[in-house]
Amino acid sequence: MLRIAVPNKGSLSETASDMLREAGYTGRRDSKDLHIVDAANDVEFFYLRPKDIATYVGSGALDVGITGRDLLKDARMPGAREIEALGFGRSTFRFAAPPGTFAELADLDGVRIATSYPGLVDSFLDEHGVAVDLVPLDGAVESAVRLGVADAVADVVETGTTLRQAGLEVFGPPLLQSEAVLIAGPEDAAGTQTLLRRLRGVMVARRYVMVDYDLPADLVDQAVAIAGGVESPTISPLRDPSWVAVRVMVARTTVNKVMDELYALGARAILVTAIHNARL
Repeated sequence: MLRIAVPNKGSLSETASDMLREAGYTGRRDSKDLHIVDAANDVEFFYLRPKDIATYVGSGALDVGITGRDLLKDARMPGAREIEALGFGRSTFRFAAPPGTFAELADLDGVRIATSYPGLVDSFLDEHGVAVDLVPLDGAVESAVRLGVADAVADVVETGTTLRQAGLEVFGPPLLQSEAVLIAGPEDAAGTQTLLRRLRGVMVARRYVMVDYDLPADLVDQAVAIAGGVESPTISPLRDPSWVAVRVMVARTTVNKVMDELYALGARAILVTAIHNARL
């Protein structure tokens, strides 16, 4: 059986479980369950602390897992590797300090930096030749400067509101652009490629919708220029030989604009259908 690690709590947990469910796997029904066997799909799930998943996978105790790229890099497990970005749980890591204190990475040499991700920060600064005194904390690092524990912080930045409220501003380059990722151990276990294809199918289904419409046959080339699909639209004849039916995949983010343009061209009976899964 393929042994899969899944976050048991935190920001990645619910979306990861939903994604696996959409991929056809049986998930846990009780949040207290830490181990589920899905015999029909020849897999078993282990629900673990997100920070521990890279350690279990990198050591070979489990075959694959879903975790954050930040947590993978923070663990610094040589055997764990990213094999696919999953498109959710995005975040950016930045340095922050009181305004005017620091301007660039070199200014951090020898100072105290508070962070919940000491492995990630240490690796980043090593690559840039900057030596600091790391202050590991388990959260709320934005308070570290005000309380005198550190001179700067390295943390997740979304809107920056929390940092500003603590009297801090970001500086220097981003340490990392993170998101949820599928990770594997040193070798691909049997079933990994099937899992990967299924997850990719879910990601495609979330990004695209199916658009069906009727169109005068002599306008097909112009319609294809508006919405060309992933490969090519499906064109089917109608009872009226001067009209055709068209089916095409369109990105969710552009579907309303595409519908407007197709209607203006002369398309009618435009219908949009959700895609639940796909294999491309």
